[in-house]
Amino acid sequence: MNQARLDQVAAAIEADAGEPIPGLRQSLAEMAADQRGRSYTPEQLALREARTALRLSQPAFATLLGTPVGTVRDGEQGRSSPPGSALLVARLAMAHPDILREYVEAG
Repeated sequence: MNQARLDQVAAAIEADAGEPIPGLRQSLAEMAADQRGRSYTPEQLALREARTALRLSQPAFATLLGTPVGTVRDGEQGRSSPPGSALLVARLAMAHPDILREYVEAG
């Protein structure tokens, strides 16, 4: 997206909001360049995939791992690397979700 188009989109968004939005043009330029604020490692992605495979909320998955929900949230959102125990459970959940699901339901 060229600069003129970015300015046009930014002006429309600000008109809709009724006020200037600091950093909007820079954010639009980063979006257009496909720049991302966070990068995700395979381990972080595995954490979310495992939780999804078990059909658990973040708090329930944190309980299963015996860790604070913030650890799960930060790991999934790319703010930190998940601990080794979480990665082990993630690998088990992806390979054998039914076994872990039974454990979650019993516990």
